[in-house]
Amino acid sequence: MRLFELLLTLSCFVLLIDLFFVKRNVKKTGLALGIGSSILFVVQFVVEGYRWQMLLIYGLTGLFILIIYFKHTKKRMAIKIGKTLKYSIASFIVILLALSVGLMVYLPVFHLPKPDGLEKVGTQTFHLTDSSRDEVLTEEQSDKRELMIQIWYPTANKDNNQSEFLFPKDKEMFKKYIQTYSNSLNLPDFVFDYWKYSKTSSYKNAEILPSTSPYPVVLLSHGMGTSRFLHASQAENLASHGYIVVTIDHTYSTFATIFPDGRVTDYRTKMTTVDERRKIGEIWTQDVEFVMGHIEKLNSGIIDSQFKGKMDLKHVGVMGHSFGGATAFNTAYLDNRIKAGMDMDGSLYEVENRDDLKKPFMFIRSGSFKDWLVDFKNNTDSDNEVIKQLSDELQIMKNVINHQGNVIYIEGTEHFNFADLQFYSPLIKLTGITGDINGSRGSLIVNQYVLDFFNKHLKGTDGKLVEGPSDMYPEVKFIEPGDL
Repeated sequence: MRLFELLLTLSCFVLLIDLFFVKRNVKKTGLALGIGSSILFVVQFVVEGYRWQMLLIYGLTGLFILIIYFKHTKKRMAIKIGKTLKYSIASFIVILLALSVGLMVYLPVFHLPKPDGLEKVGTQTFHLTDSSRDEVLTEEQSDKRELMIQIWYPTANKDNNQSEFLFPKDKEMFKKYIQTYSNSLNLPDFVFDYWKYSKTSSYKNAEILPSTSPYPVVLLSHGMGTSRFLHASQAENLASHGYIVVTIDHTYSTFATIFPDGRVTDYRTKMTTVDERRKIGEIWTQDVEFVMGHIEKLNSGIIDSQFKGKMDLKHVGVMGHSFGGATAFNTAYLDNRIKAGMDMDGSLYEVENRDDLKKPFMFIRSGSFKDWLVDFKNNTDSDNEVIKQLSDELQIMKNVINHQGNVIYIEGTEHFNFADLQFYSPLIKLTGITGDINGSRGSLIVNQYVLDFFNKHLKGTDGKLVEGPSDMYPEVKFIEPGDL
């Protein structure tokens, strides 16, 4: 709960006590409570903003204030009610207050965790069009592949900008974005309206921090059906440690992607067969390669920007979650510009002729990976196409371990502990898509191993965490080739 939300809730409860259980003939105290609550009511609206989870608090507070006002006028009327009825009404109101508090706690106005690096973080978005590729996920034959990317980077924030909102700040653009999101989940628009208050730790369009050497670059792909917004905290954390991070929205494979002209695209991806997965995987891989080409143009100055000469393109990494993790592996294999990569809990969609990756790579899996591994080994149906693909994937993991890479899993995590969804609501854990581990703890562990891996292979520093088990993070378990 936010500060003024908490204060307004407490004042509502105090008004309830005053009206139902305090007997007095002096009206000054009651009036003071009414005036104080009125001020809190206005301040909460102005400073923090309205959200639907507080409707009961708003209604009850307003009602109590009106009762106090009429109760203390010269023409007030004495209304007497029986003790049983009084306690019944008070109990019902307390239940309503508890319900409102529950909504505020379990559907909170969340903010992303603060990065733990030394540098502040700037962010800038770009709209890209790949004129060499037709958009195959729409029916319009003239459509070309369009992408939105967001770049995160170290900054001094000399202009003292305010930290950026996570979702589009423009009211109309935010409304369109939320409508697309809510329609995909068959929910009313207002359910996600409070997301407009959620903030990051980044500063929009801030000047990049000068450095004696260029910054290494990491490309980041989201999971199927999510978006770049669900990996903002990971991008911020890397940027705070001296990286330039580029997050990509894979258009028509997100619930919603919003473009500068106000267009919002929805989810149109089909992946019911292995061939369809490979087809979409090829599109995503080409997206990453195209973005890599755009980065080269920014760095060379072909495209005018503040990033000219600021990127170390000899040290580029790629990472992703779920389908984006599989894309990270595929891109790392195919693109020689990529020096190291990471797959966060993503099953590979392309395993043929991929078992000889000769660059550092890390697979981070959720806690269920150990049980999955046991079940797989007990399955003897070698003629099954899916089983064969999984067998090939394990062979790839063995090769990765033998070539400076790692395969680890984190106990207590599930699939979406590798994205920011765990910060959106405590209710997420009840769905089973995040694990028993505390969300902040899970995020910390993932960030530490991501940072340590890329520090080792892109900066030539650190690397202690990826060498083996750590007492600081006992939840992390290392897989050896023999385990696969």
